[in-house]
Amino acid sequence: MADDELEAIRRQRMAELQSKHGDSSNDQQGQQEAKQRETEMRNSMLAQVLDQSARARLSNLALVKPEKAKAVENYLIQMARMGQLGGKISETGLIDILEKVSQQTEKKTTVKFNRRKVMDSDDDEEDD
Repeated sequence: MADDELEAIRRQRMAELQSKHGDSSNDQQGQQEAKQRETEMRNSMLAQVLDQSARARLSNLALVKPEKAKAVENYLIQMARMGQLGGKISETGLIDILEKVSQQTEKKTTVKFNRRKVMDSDDDEEDD
């Protein structure tokens, strides 16, 4: 999406919010509409950025790990807004991005075993 289109959508949304600001009964409905518009905007941007196989992989990821899929979507949208994407991203390109995002978000945990020697009564009797 071009920056001009995004700015037009933002201005339109601000006008709608200002017109509905005084009416609290429509506030909840307005929030739902805003969430729906945001979702539609995200989907349209992702449709422009990803090819079909990459979108399928991202939707499969969203079913299993929604927070990771959201992070990847945010990353892709940010890259698209900054103009860092040359064209549509294929499935292999999406896999590379998934690995990058998982490395950034993944916390490495280490498990340390403290093994203590237990004195057993059978150990003393081995000398016999």
